[in-house]
Amino acid sequence: MKPEVNRNAARKRRHVHVRKHVQGTPERPRLNVFRSLNHIYAQIIDDSVGRTLVSASTIDREIREQLDGMTKTEQAQVVGRVLGERALDEGIKKVVFDRGGYQYHGRVAVLADAAREVGLDF
Repeated sequence: MKPEVNRNAARKRRHVHVRKHVQGTPERPRLNVFRSLNHIYAQIIDDSVGRTLVSASTIDREIREQLDGMTKTEQAQVVGRVLGERALDEGIKKVVFDRGGYQYHGRVAVLADAAREVGLDF
């Protein structure tokens, strides 16, 4: 019999490997994505001081009102667009993308593409 695979533990292990190479700097902060079963969260982090510069998620009050009746993929697109707009308002144009151990597919890819469309460069 195959041993039981803990998907979240495997994701965390992949994330640790990615984080060895992906570091946010003041010039290019890190865009981090976390995906739960019902929500998606994204934040832009300056790792040199350990500070979150900009964030957006499906539980934000401003965003939550727009999400009624949308699929989770469409919600991720809205979050990516709002995150990109907030980042540009803060003067952040370039970021490094940290997919958080998730595959670059589905909601994670849609969020990244929406942020790119607004004007973020990564």
